[in-house]
Amino acid sequence: MTDGALGIGIIGAGWWGGQHARAIARAEGVRLVAACRGDGGVEDFVAAHGGTAHRSVEGVLADRAVDAVVVATPHHLHEAHAIAAARAGKHILLEKPMAPGTAACSRIIAAARATGVVLVLGHSLRFAAPLAAAKAWLDGGEFGAVRFARGAMIKLWMEANRRPWHLEPASGGGLLLTAGIHTLDAVLWLVGAPVRDVHAVVATGFHPMRVDDLAQLTLRFEGGAIGSVTSVGYRDGAPSGGIDLVCERGTIAIDPGRGVRLGQAAKWRDLPMALPADVPGQALVEEWRAFARAVRGEAAPAVDGEAGRRVVACIEAAFESARRGVTVEVAP
Repeated sequence: MTDGALGIGIIGAGWWGGQHARAIARAEGVRLVAACRGDGGVEDFVAAHGGTAHRSVEGVLADRAVDAVVVATPHHLHEAHAIAAARAGKHILLEKPMAPGTAACSRIIAAARATGVVLVLGHSLRFAAPLAAAKAWLDGGEFGAVRFARGAMIKLWMEANRRPWHLEPASGGGLLLTAGIHTLDAVLWLVGAPVRDVHAVVATGFHPMRVDDLAQLTLRFEGGAIGSVTSVGYRDGAPSGGIDLVCERGTIAIDPGRGVRLGQAAKWRDLPMALPADVPGQALVEEWRAFARAVRGEAAPAVDGEAGRRVVACIEAAFESARRGVTVEVAP
């Protein structure tokens, strides 16, 4: 650590790694010191963003300037890379999904606990200004508990950053694990109760591939709330989605890119907030600031390993429900 700033190594310096590099440059308390990627091109990456280029994960983990890493590799590699980082004594910001299955998630949590490193999950949508403002409003208690939540992620699937591993079941591909998980995690976070069971329909409707681009999940929460999460990756269209909450004494409509509306007495009003020009980019900056605070011991991890495991458990149950055509209990 130099001048109090955490030295960050990027494991997986691809397109999303570049988004992290730009956020690190804007966030206090962190600085980029190293990077690696598995398919070449790391020299160009560090030329653009800074740090030392390494040809392997082992090189980053052996770099004494690295205090913490962000793991932004393909989903099926998260377990191996996170556990290796923990054993090397590096704090970890682990991209979502934590891993494609809950057993792997549990092993990552155990490794972090055994080595005493801080483990934070990269569910960046929680840090988007509208979501953070809605959560703060809910926590204030004026509207009471959430009784119904509806979330949707409807977006282009074959974006320029889509890679072959996104299209294969063995590597944890598919829209639900890649993008729909953002909305699912946000719904779980906003409702604030464990999911009891899931009934789901999961399909491939738009693309010639073996992973999902369509999913509809119905959730039942402990305490009686119910929820709905839609995950759609279209071939052509325009993005839409958001989250609607029906609480005991009011309704909340969240547009992750534009703001929040509050409903009472048949009228809507805007929830005042400072909305940045680049909401997703600023969310990553806030995620890094929160990570630095957690490593310094100033705050608990904003999204800990158990939270990361819970959302994967819901997806695991959703896939099983879709296969069997039944409601499936979510593993605790």
